[in-house]
Amino acid sequence: MIKGVHLVKSVRTLQSRTHIARLFSTSTPHSVEKIKELLEQNPNQYVKVGGADIDGIMRGKYMQKKKFLSALKGGLGFCNVIFGWDAADQCYDNVKYTGNHTAYPDTKAKIDVDTFRTIPWEKNMPFFLMDYYNDDGTPSNVCPRNLLKKVIDHSRKMGYEPLIGVEYEWYNFEGKSGSNPDNSDPKHYTPGMFGYSCLRTSQRQEFYHDIMNKMNAFSIPLEGFHTETGPGAMEAAIVFGKALESADRGLLFKLGVKELAYQHNAIPSFMAKPSSSLPGCGGHIHQNLADLKNGTNLFYSEHDKHNMSDLFKSYLAGQLALLPEFLPFFAPTINSYKRLVDGFWAPTTPTWGIDNRTVGIRVLPHSANACRLEFRVTGADINPYISIAASVAAGLWGVAQKLQLKQEPIIGSGYIAQKQGLTKRLPHTLSEATNELAKSKVARELLGEDFVDHFVETRRWEVRQFNNEVTDWEKRRYFEII
Repeated sequence: MIKGVHLVKSVRTLQSRTHIARLFSTSTPHSVEKIKELLEQNPNQYVKVGGADIDGIMRGKYMQKKKFLSALKGGLGFCNVIFGWDAADQCYDNVKYTGNHTAYPDTKAKIDVDTFRTIPWEKNMPFFLMDYYNDDGTPSNVCPRNLLKKVIDHSRKMGYEPLIGVEYEWYNFEGKSGSNPDNSDPKHYTPGMFGYSCLRTSQRQEFYHDIMNKMNAFSIPLEGFHTETGPGAMEAAIVFGKALESADRGLLFKLGVKELAYQHNAIPSFMAKPSSSLPGCGGHIHQNLADLKNGTNLFYSEHDKHNMSDLFKSYLAGQLALLPEFLPFFAPTINSYKRLVDGFWAPTTPTWGIDNRTVGIRVLPHSANACRLEFRVTGADINPYISIAASVAAGLWGVAQKLQLKQEPIIGSGYIAQKQGLTKRLPHTLSEATNELAKSKVARELLGEDFVDHFVETRRWEVRQFNNEVTDWEKRRYFEII
């Protein structure tokens, strides 16, 4: 992520404080009057609005400008089914929030004017994100963006600003959306296992340049962009910033890549594991805490052998302690657990190490400017609001509990830690992990009972849908022989 410069200590510290303070300094928020002025200057007659559902999928619509401007003051109604169905629009039958028993009424949506941007590949269509509220005006407890805002508020009350950088890995395939309904044997966009390839990015440069340039114009600046090891695989690192903005960028980046792909005969997949024979797709979350008063990176200490402050150690200890029971927040789909296998560039244990890519949490403590951790358990299939909220909340819990970092850093392979008796393996399946989350008192304490109960039931639904399916593997194995 952010690269530090090794200078004399005093200069290095000054640069660090100035740089980090600039990262989370609050810009002047947009007023309703300013938004009206900007919309008057935009030739489009409609505005696009949206928000994330529980799976991190954007749900939204177009609004006529006049109706949008009216909604700026009083909000708008939006069917609450967006938190009552799955990724395939199948309605849950096991959640309290909504269903046939509530008749799917509208929930109140409020437009966040500070998320204003225009969509470069859609004739600069104005776009805004929304948050969802209850009838009494309180934030909806099942809204993922509200969840993250709640955790950020808690962090700030403790005196810390959480700073986040999201990285995504994904595969690109040739074809048009819907041209291969079963997604069977798709053709990779580029051939071969070729990580960090200058050749492959040149081969498909129109698409890749569109991603880099248009994402930047969409207020999603990319710090790095390169091929990953795998045919058609890419990785993008989004610039480090405040937690809510980083989550917004993470959500909109995936949507933007998919929309741009339509123009280049490409189909991106952010599945955690599209193929059993290839590495999976990570959605790593870099993070640290900055002092609200002066912007100092609170993870760094020059007095520790690893340059880790006591606060950093407690934060890390909290994440390690809660990782097994919080796993569905970081691995939310059936497919997530196909990625978490030994030897495929994804962690399988709640472990940490210094610049170690085989552990659950990679610590990068080399400079005051860049000292941070990389949360590597998460895949590209995450809902960024939920994963960031849960990981930061776990870290802050460790700080509040003043946990000691008793686990030594893993040197070498993190995959043998379990065999050596150093730690237990993470849950193997979504079902196993969800059962652990359902029993977690700490999750309810940190994230709220309503959200956790709702999320648990949505994961149980996901497991049930999978268990009811007859898979290709079963047909290949049993159709004739058994």
